[in-house]
Amino acid sequence: MLIEISNVNGVCELKLNRPKVFNSFNKEMAMELQKALDDCASNDAVRAIVLTGEGKAFCAGQDLAEATDPNGPELKSIVKEHYNPIILKIRNLDKPVIAAVNGVAAGAGANIALACDITIAKASASFIQAFSKIGLIPDSGGTFFLPRIIGSQKALALMMTADKVTAQEAEEMNMIYKAVSDEDFEEFVEKFAAKLALMPTKGLGLTKQAVNASFTNNLEDQLGLEEELQTVAGQSYDFNEGVSAFMEKRKPEFRGK
Repeated sequence: MLIEISNVNGVCELKLNRPKVFNSFNKEMAMELQKALDDCASNDAVRAIVLTGEGKAFCAGQDLAEATDPNGPELKSIVKEHYNPIILKIRNLDKPVIAAVNGVAAGAGANIALACDITIAKASASFIQAFSKIGLIPDSGGTFFLPRIIGSQKALALMMTADKVTAQEAEEMNMIYKAVSDEDFEEFVEKFAAKLALMPTKGLGLTKQAVNASFTNNLEDQLGLEEELQTVAGQSYDFNEGVSAFMEKRKPEFRGK
């Protein structure tokens, strides 16, 4: 298996598992990740997802041996069939998706991490928009997400120069949520994901839907969407449970419904 999957207490960990090539993507791993994301979406027992890598790297991007193989897939199909579906599945999942960046995240690997809802990086990790080094443009949503996260000036500079960004620098420029010391990284991610899994994940999914729409909506449309989604949230089990728990001064037990 090129994607290792484990489910514990509502948290599904998806681990990229090609450590000998720094978890670079080939077609097989891309298709396995797509299926794993679909399975997470349809499994009510999964309340939060953690995407991480095996070994020293998070993901080095595309396996260039595959991309340059005369008998392999063309770049167009790699982008269209391998990466674009992964990005759309992450963004459309109505559950929190956490990128736990355990090492270098380069090229498509960096942009997949940034497409996740919350990105947490090990202090020794780094992010590289490596595409310009081989004459390509950033894909996997990089030209969409990165300028919106850090602004067009910084995004273009990083894309054009392919300069390495440390985890601490990434946090300081608001590229990621948090950089965590290597010693505390795994425990921090575990506790963070567990916390989200116990929250009203129906509402979290609706929040994600609203944030996605905010990238293209005008203010009036966004206010209308908030009205619509708030109505849906107000009809959920979790809303009723949250209010009841507040009134009864007890800890709520959310179900994500």
